[in-house]
Amino acid sequence: MKSPATQEILERLATLLRSESRNLLIEYGLQPIQFEALYYFGVCNRYSDTLMAVTEYLGQTKGTVSQTLKVLERKELIRKVADAEDKRVSRLSVTRKGRALIKRLMPAPSMKSASELLGAEELSSINSALKRLLGALQQTNQSKSFGLCLTCSHNIQNSDSTYLCGLTQEPLSVEETNLICREHLQKN
Repeated sequence: MKSPATQEILERLATLLRSESRNLLIEYGLQPIQFEALYYFGVCNRYSDTLMAVTEYLGQTKGTVSQTLKVLERKELIRKVADAEDKRVSRLSVTRKGRALIKRLMPAPSMKSASELLGAEELSSINSALKRLLGALQQTNQSKSFGLCLTCSHNIQNSDSTYLCGLTQEPLSVEETNLICREHLQKN
């Protein structure tokens, strides 16, 4: 790339969205990183609902994320439950109050308006290009993709339209196949 145009555009978009997010979250006493963690737990599957998984996803330190989760728990936006099989592991899930907040703030109002201005076809094209760019950046940085279960090479669709995780050998619900997973490997 001869010019940093793509990065400049992405940085400007991120700045605009982060600024709007900060302003919207003031009402709820939250910082953008706290909302990002909340949103993550709203879209992750049962293999990805831990402190370590959200730490990897956000690219933050364990201490920073731990403090973030304490705020979300105190505000009753997430709940922590000990894993049934390994009591050392805590599972985190979004409460009804947390889901209502996510629904209210995602997508951001300006993103909704901008999307309407662009139209479905142009927006689909942009999303497709951004997904490819994200995949290339993740590959370059050797970071996990956190992709949808449905697009994972571990996902096995049985003849009766049920799903199985080939990694864990556990059945998956249709709803779970539309959630993100930290063990995601893109299908070739």
